[in-house]
Amino acid sequence: MPFARATHPTRRGILAVGGAIGLGAALVACGDGKGKDGGSDKGTTAARSGPWSFRDDRGQAVKLDKVPANIVAFTGVGAALYDYGVQVKGVFGPTTTKDGKADVQAGDMDVSKVTVLGNTWGQFNIEKYASLAPDVLISTMFDSSGTLWYIPEESKKKISQLAPSVGISVYDRLLTQPLQRMWDLAASLGADMKAARATDAKKRFEAAAARLRAAAKAKPGIKVMAASASDPLFYVSGTNLSVDLEYFKSLGVNFVEPPERAKKQGGGWYESLSWENVDKYPADVIMMDDRTSAIQPADITKPTWKKLPAVKAGQVIARSPEPILSYDKCVPLLTSLAEALEKAKKVG
Repeated sequence: MPFARATHPTRRGILAVGGAIGLGAALVACGDGKGKDGGSDKGTTAARSGPWSFRDDRGQAVKLDKVPANIVAFTGVGAALYDYGVQVKGVFGPTTTKDGKADVQAGDMDVSKVTVLGNTWGQFNIEKYASLAPDVLISTMFDSSGTLWYIPEESKKKISQLAPSVGISVYDRLLTQPLQRMWDLAASLGADMKAARATDAKKRFEAAAARLRAAAKAKPGIKVMAASASDPLFYVSGTNLSVDLEYFKSLGVNFVEPPERAKKQGGGWYESLSWENVDKYPADVIMMDDRTSAIQPADITKPTWKKLPAVKAGQVIARSPEPILSYDKCVPLLTSLAEALEKAKKVG
């Protein structure tokens, strides 16, 4: 995972390498598919009433007698499906904030209309899950071994026995790949992918990508740093595993890139720095983790942070390390970075 929960720094390294969560071992459905980017076995025209199958990014095909009605998903997956008109019944993962409002990872979902099985790391109420009579469980995967994100290691076997699972990989690939996979998944679940809200969002995404490419080309000397903040440490992300950063880099964005040896403790995802060393890498624009688990820029009181040239210049923007995988929600990610590059001055 790019950055673990900042509220639990002792687990950060474990989360980074994906060792704290488990893969649902036994699928109820059968599957013998190969290839991590295969689509739905039935294409993208599955009717709500007919047989359903979907080959996930583990190469496993889930096959059911009918299209799933009782869908349980990681919060961000539920938010993406919601954008395509598919309503999930239950979610797990950051869904509500302390004041009861929707978490940033919940997107536009009405969180009052879903059953929350767990709101923080390690929480997953199996009894509630069983009561939903789940047809399928869907989550993302941040490693190459098929580990389902936010499924607790200690209860993964029990969870896997209640319903088959689908995994969408967000590991070491460009953002456009999981976006297409989520599109295929939504289509298989009965979403109308020819609806204006879907097709228009895709067009806006393509336009935003062209804008970011042009902005990066016009400002090749602007250095961008992706980071996350916790009270004890500052984390500088590498780009080689994160779907958003890999995609931005492919469009020409010039990123700070910690050496591999420095990212070793972070499972290859990031380098950990003390707050005294936050100026290790010169940067003109800083993208900061927008998840509620991380300290937000406005709340960082460290003097060394306030002295950074990019901070003093007001060239700090938000980043979503776990992007909601709908075109609608990814457009602002591209637009925000494009605008930052267009306005950025060389300060690092």
